[in-house]
Amino acid sequence: MLSLVLTVFFVHIAIYLVNTIGASTVDSLLWLLYLKLPTQTSRTARKQQQLKRQVLEQKHEMNSTSSQDEFAKWAKARRRHDKTMEEYEALNKKLTSQKSSFDWTVKIARWICTNGLKIFLQFWYSKTPVFRLPESWFPYYVEWILSFPRAPLGSVSIQVWSNVCATTIALAAEIVGSLLVQVAGQKEGQKEAVPLGAERKAQ
Repeated sequence: MLSLVLTVFFVHIAIYLVNTIGASTVDSLLWLLYLKLPTQTSRTARKQQQLKRQVLEQKHEMNSTSSQDEFAKWAKARRRHDKTMEEYEALNKKLTSQKSSFDWTVKIARWICTNGLKIFLQFWYSKTPVFRLPESWFPYYVEWILSFPRAPLGSVSIQVWSNVCATTIALAAEIVGSLLVQVAGQKEGQKEAVPLGAERKAQ
């Protein structure tokens, strides 16, 4: 079982990833994954896509048929198109309703697994030291701050550790992002420099 130190740390990583990637992006990815499962919703989604293709094909057929010169053929194509369109709209409405319910469920589950879990941990372990400080290493006021609000004196409280994790993860992500930008910039500079060197040799 994970220690309290690592549990709080991983919870803050999850919160940071959700906030960085975006909740709507996460919801969309989970919806796409859900549609890959063998469920009634996925069957509805596949049927909807089939009807969408049929609607487009029938519309193309109807547009390529003259309503004046080939009225009977055009009218038959129009009836097929209208019938398929009705089925598509009914399935689309059903799928939209299912997606709305799925989004609410995902939002609740996501909040419970991230911010909800963070709040629960901070409440449940408010008096539990995350880890002990070495004796006589810090003055009293530092020990008091680190144990704030309810952890034993001489230890680090879960609230303080939670803030440390959040700050550290944000700073680490910013540093890694800056390094990746610099590396990408250097690679682009090298790619541009190669053709330039080749041109000088040719001259």
